[in-house]
Amino acid sequence: MYELIATATFGLEAVVRREIEQLGYKVIRTEDGKVTFSGDVRAIVRANLWLRAADRVLIKMAEFRAEESEELFQQVKGIAWEELIPPDGKFAVNCSTVKSRLRSEPNNQKTVKKAIVDRLAEEYGMERFPETGAEYTVKVTLLKDRATITVDTSGEGLHKRGYRIAPVAAPLKETLAAAMVELSFWNSGRVLLDPCCGSGTIPIEAALIGRNIAPGLKRTFACEKWDLIPEEIWEDERRRAKEAADDRIMAIEASDIDPAAISAARKNAKAAGVADTIKFVTTDIKYALGDPVKMPDHGIIISNPVYGERIGDQEQKDEVFAAVARFMKRRPDWSVFLITPDKKTEEKTAGRRADRRRKLYNGNIEVCYYQFHGMK
Repeated sequence: MYELIATATFGLEAVVRREIEQLGYKVIRTEDGKVTFSGDVRAIVRANLWLRAADRVLIKMAEFRAEESEELFQQVKGIAWEELIPPDGKFAVNCSTVKSRLRSEPNNQKTVKKAIVDRLAEEYGMERFPETGAEYTVKVTLLKDRATITVDTSGEGLHKRGYRIAPVAAPLKETLAAAMVELSFWNSGRVLLDPCCGSGTIPIEAALIGRNIAPGLKRTFACEKWDLIPEEIWEDERRRAKEAADDRIMAIEASDIDPAAISAARKNAKAAGVADTIKFVTTDIKYALGDPVKMPDHGIIISNPVYGERIGDQEQKDEVFAAVARFMKRRPDWSVFLITPDKKTEEKTAGRRADRRRKLYNGNIEVCYYQFHGMK
């Protein structure tokens, strides 16, 4: 068994924890930015394939106190690296240091690299390593003189689903969009509408959730090339993931005022394999929400409204909030979920406090996920 870490954007730890538990694994602890759980090599595969809101899956190699370089060196050298890295393995070391005596990240990086090389040299009886094999990224995190040594199994971040072939400016991260859908507790039997869909990330992630499609099914991972995980396990888990997906048709609608954004959204939905269940329309939000009487009961809006700072953006933001406010007044049975840094969102839309609020980060922008629950 391994101690594994699923890293997460601040504010999404509870979502990631729930996903891990749904996969059947025991969570050891939840901390800021990470959820630690236990599992075997199959757990590494499943976590990479199925976690929707996590950023990466790491193997925890060791954790110890280190106040001096020699302590760091000896502790790292004591790790059984030969059980993970083969003689031809290629590895890099990344380091971050916060409130620790070992302040120099470049020096710490060199110390750890040398410790691993010395360990492998002794174990394999080699002075030079070809580094022609699989890649391993070792991460050293020093926080208050406590070092955590991990190895990244994911490679590219898990938000890289493989379907974003036509991006637009400032797209919403796929992991964040998936978390927004999960936090709304939307189910495939309800209408879902995103009237500011951009390149389609929210409706696409909702469709993947509704159809139980593994988000990592169309991409590869760094650990696929490792000797640690037999190829047949990858084949078996991918086969199971494909069998778990279904082709149900859902009422998911998405619109945007920008024709280029809608064109990109359609291409991305097709690449994700869910184009047949999302209706994309090029229209202004005031028209998308303009006739609420004809809309079905108890639907849900999940959206990432524009919040740029360029000239003209404020007017556009005001129009978006005004359209949402009119809709909420006429359709109190609908639930509305908005992610935005605008601290007057409650005042501008519902005229009341949201039922729930969650501080999140869209990239390096602090935002709030406002959750207005409709009448039951």
